[in-house]
Amino acid sequence: VLQHTSNDPYCFVEFYEHRDAAAALAAMNGRKILGKEVKVNWATTPSSQKKDTSNHFHVFVGDLSPEITTEDIKSAFAPFGKISDARVVKDMATGKSKGYGFVSFYNKLDAENAIVHMGGQWLGGRQIRTSWATRKPPAPKSTQENNTKQLRFEDVVNQSSPKNCTVYCGGIASGLTDQLMRQTFSPFGQIMEIRVFPEKGYSFVRFSTHESAAHAIVSVNGTTIEGHVVKCYWGKESPDMTKNFQQVDYSQWGQWSQVYGNPQQYGQYMANGWQVPPYGVYGQPWNQQGFGVE
Repeated sequence: VLQHTSNDPYCFVEFYEHRDAAAALAAMNGRKILGKEVKVNWATTPSSQKKDTSNHFHVFVGDLSPEITTEDIKSAFAPFGKISDARVVKDMATGKSKGYGFVSFYNKLDAENAIVHMGGQWLGGRQIRTSWATRKPPAPKSTQENNTKQLRFEDVVNQSSPKNCTVYCGGIASGLTDQLMRQTFSPFGQIMEIRVFPEKGYSFVRFSTHESAAHAIVSVNGTTIEGHVVKCYWGKESPDMTKNFQQVDYSQWGQWSQVYGNPQQYGQYMANGWQVPPYGVYGQPWNQQGFGVE
């Protein structure tokens, strides 16, 4: 975000994905912020446009201390090779860091070395996590747009109890493993437990914090895993969910209950644990993130 202060203040916001920028323009133009109506247009000034980094190699950097800036992570990763872009992701409303960022390299080997050697290193007051950044899938077809809701962190984090740290991930008809889920969700925080049900095509992932789970839902929902577009929601926790599972009620799920099977079969797998909420609970029309993390 490039800010300019003047009698007519303005700023530039750059997205990783063109479709996210288009959605933001449609949703934000004419919207009131701090009592003032904002005007949003495509940036056309050549000096304000940055090099296209869509084909570069992007590293996710998590668990950042609140004081860490874009310059800090750029300096920390600079020894590994030429960097095309770096940024700490900030909350739109507060301007505060969300605790993660991205570093883009021109060379794949440089990015790989950065992931290997920077994971677990101290930056500021915390040990950071590194992994490959996961992009959103290509622009969806109309049927996919109708069925896959793009979510915002501010909405998702308030959709469930602060004590709920469990994510439901469904729609992976083949190739579902514990390792795949750990690789997919580990960038968003410490994972306490993973339960996979390959024959049903879904899994549950429990994080150490509610915020980490919310970031995971926003980021992974609608992405492609093993060739399947997945859906992520809050799992419903019971007080003793860390020890047991609760039967899933799929009576409201329509087509999903047909995909995953007969709900009567789930009791043997999940007694007293996580429960999947009804499909479409969020219904948010757009998501301003490019790399799917808010």
